[in-house]
Amino acid sequence: MKKGIFIVLFLIGVTFGCNTDKTNTTSETNKVNQKEAVSDTLTKHLRPFNSDLPTIGLLMYNGVLQSEVIATSDVFAKPSEEGKQLFNVVSIAETKNAITTEEGMHFVPDYNFENCPKLTALFVPSAYDMYAQVHNDKIVCFIKEKDKETTYTVSNCAGAQLIGKSGIADGYKIVTWIGGGEQLQKDYPNLIVQNDSLVTFVEDGKFSSSNGNLASYISALNLLEKMTNTEHRKFVETYLYLDRLKDWNK
Repeated sequence: MKKGIFIVLFLIGVTFGCNTDKTNTTSETNKVNQKEAVSDTLTKHLRPFNSDLPTIGLLMYNGVLQSEVIATSDVFAKPSEEGKQLFNVVSIAETKNAITTEEGMHFVPDYNFENCPKLTALFVPSAYDMYAQVHNDKIVCFIKEKDKETTYTVSNCAGAQLIGKSGIADGYKIVTWIGGGEQLQKDYPNLIVQNDSLVTFVEDGKFSSSNGNLASYISALNLLEKMTNTEHRKFVETYLYLDRLKDWNK
């Protein structure tokens, strides 16, 4: 009898032990799967820096108009129609600290002025008050130095004031925000300032500029077409639903 009871207890113990092992195994598997899911959520949208690709640099600073940063990244970060990455799109600020946009959002730069990689194109955005930026020698010097290596340099809106201060576009056509051209010409007489009430975008040599804000899409798309082709520009315009904006009231 005692022998029978012992056998029953033994079988119950084995069964319970097996179930416990399965429970533990399942629990550990779930934890691994959860970690993988979290990791995928964090990383699947990141595009690795590829030194073989052209690099588009987005200058940022406190008070920047975020639409002028987003417009460029919106355009150049889109893949080809086949899903291939075409550009490195990086943001740069004076330090590694997050900057605060005019609209109150916080953007963390990819690089600072010290470790910024070589750029194919530099986009210089604006702020509503450019005094601090124009009088910041580190920003002005960064633009001067990067212009030596870029194939293209672009300003949007009052970013033209930084271009003027740097002197890199003296003798070239440029346009700024609507209503800002007269003062820009007075401050930087060596620039050939265009009539901002008539001109939205202008290109002259390696330099191009726009009125800024959503017009920044124009300067980005124009350069995108130069660096790829017309078909890819049209693909990106469709990708962004820009064609819908033309008929938004229908």
